[in-house]
Amino acid sequence: MSFKRAEKLADAVLLEGYALYPYRASSTKNQYRWTFGVLAPRAFSEAQGSDRWWLRAECLLEGTSTTEVGGRLRFMHVQTREVERFDNPHFVACTALDTAAGPLVPWEEGELREIGFRTLLHTEHTLEFCIPMSRRVESVLGSSGALAGRVVRTCKALKGIIHVRSEPVVCSDGRELTRLSVRVENASAGVREDAARAHAMRSAFASAHVLLELKRGAFISLFEPPAGAQGAAASCHSEGTYPVLVGEPGTADLVLCSPIALYDYPEIAPESPGDFFDSGEIDELLALRTLTLTPEEKELARATDPRTRALLERVEAMTPESLARLHGAIRAPLAETRYRPGMRVRLRSSGRRTDAQDILYEGRTATIEELRKDVDGTEMVAVTLDDDPAAEMHRWYGRYHYYRLDELEPAHEGRCETKS
Repeated sequence: MSFKRAEKLADAVLLEGYALYPYRASSTKNQYRWTFGVLAPRAFSEAQGSDRWWLRAECLLEGTSTTEVGGRLRFMHVQTREVERFDNPHFVACTALDTAAGPLVPWEEGELREIGFRTLLHTEHTLEFCIPMSRRVESVLGSSGALAGRVVRTCKALKGIIHVRSEPVVCSDGRELTRLSVRVENASAGVREDAARAHAMRSAFASAHVLLELKRGAFISLFEPPAGAQGAAASCHSEGTYPVLVGEPGTADLVLCSPIALYDYPEIAPESPGDFFDSGEIDELLALRTLTLTPEEKELARATDPRTRALLERVEAMTPESLARLHGAIRAPLAETRYRPGMRVRLRSSGRRTDAQDILYEGRTATIEELRKDVDGTEMVAVTLDDDPAAEMHRWYGRYHYYRLDELEPAHEGRCETKS
């Protein structure tokens, strides 16, 4: 089994919030990291209530006793990086160390951990895993070539449990499907119930997510289940994760259970030059802002983390042409449809959306401005709200609300009106 088709997307989930602009350790926002998909040690979680200690992902699928389920738990293991200055004959902790390669500062790096599992459908499977404590020491030289100090990287021991089980679910049309459940628990010890969160995160699974793949079986979309399977799909209850189909649209053998809400078949825009650790932002904005950092700020960003160093070097190497590609992209227009620009429609919810704003807009009328496709080829309709005082301004600079075809209906029964 191979998860390569989903690794780029899974890496974007893994690195969400890893380091935020201006990408230096001293930035206030980078003092409060590890916010997505955190599974804290159980004792700390139950005492503090700030982070969960387990997740559950439930999926719906078609399969038999010969169907093979492959899985991969992926998460960040927090690794503390301490910097010590050489004060012969001792090493003394410091807040910054000048070296031949540039300054070094203390930081919490993230080490990717992957735990694989495999089982057959209709069998229960439990996997316990342990990751031992590690400590690595690296000597560093100063600009003169003499010993300047050392870097000490430490990871705490982790322990986890993965439970996999499945059970039959009967659809309203009599068809039998299977509900697959994967539960991941953080069973790490050694963290006090009253510990500071920053300390507990060193024993956490950060940015935890699960990739699932089937052999001789097919997953069923929980967003758009086929006729007769809606009730079976509604019986799947995930906590701390959102299972979605991934890979080429139309395929059904691969699921990403993400701590970030996604739609089926999400994709990373081909114009994106690389990860900025903030997928909710705009690549163009982050690239331009990164270029405005002062030389001193850039030096601190390079000192923060190998990933932030690579980001900075990638942005500095961007050409005017590559920056221009980030300014915006218009996908292929919609195929023939009954909707067209200028028509008035009524907005309704399909139940797919996770934005509370969509509940507020449900039932309101809007005017179609453009017909487009998003990055994964889904047909979308761009609209402005008819009762929005800022509609003309939004129309002027192209800021629209986007809906799928099944989230619209004619503004008046049986027809769409054209706005005069």
